[in-house]
Amino acid sequence: MLTLGFAGVEAAAGFWSGSLALLGDAGHMVTDGASLGLAAFAAWLSQRPPTQRHTYGYGRVETLAALFNVVFMVVVVVGISVVAVGRILEPAAVNGEAVTLVAALGLLLNVAVAWLLMRGEQTMNTRGALLHVLGDLLGSVAALVSGAVVMWTGWTTVDPLLSMLICALILASSLRLLREVLQALMEGVPHSLSTEQIGRVLAGVAGVASVHDLHIWTLSSKRVALSAHLIVESLEQ
Repeated sequence: MLTLGFAGVEAAAGFWSGSLALLGDAGHMVTDGASLGLAAFAAWLSQRPPTQRHTYGYGRVETLAALFNVVFMVVVVVGISVVAVGRILEPAAVNGEAVTLVAALGLLLNVAVAWLLMRGEQTMNTRGALLHVLGDLLGSVAALVSGAVVMWTGWTTVDPLLSMLICALILASSLRLLREVLQALMEGVPHSLSTEQIGRVLAGVAGVASVHDLHIWTLSSKRVALSAHLIVESLEQ
């Protein structure tokens, strides 16, 4: 709600000042508000108990929400980069004072929202939501710097140049999270675990002769599943 509310403020300020940068950032914050809403819904749905049709529960919904947020963020980055290139080729007038003031307010808001998310439980879903907020935060920093530069020097090309730099940073974070999400969806072994080490521990349990068909996969950010075929020396207790 904070993000969507400030998007309205940015849109109004953008129309008043004629700033395309503020209007673009307002649209970006609207999409981020929708993504945060999706993350909140996924977090609520993942808490539902297992059913006869979903015996593992709904924890995987958080992973799907994180995937949607990452893919959507990559699309946003591409869109911003295309607009930035156009602005470099054809510079447009920017009201530096208005951009600086609104960007400073946006920076304070995004710092507060990021702080709230980082205080909560760290799942792939919340990390995907935080990625959007950090994108807005970095965008506010870029707008603040570009507004100050335009205000003092009149060099409008700094705005698209800083936007492209921020896009590169966001893209790197998005791809790292995407790798983790795809690993979970492909039922891969979490990077923090070793199949070989776990197999050796199981084989070392008293009475276990051998271990076969060991499988480890991620159900959700908080649940990791394991199945294995153990051959025991005796079934007697």
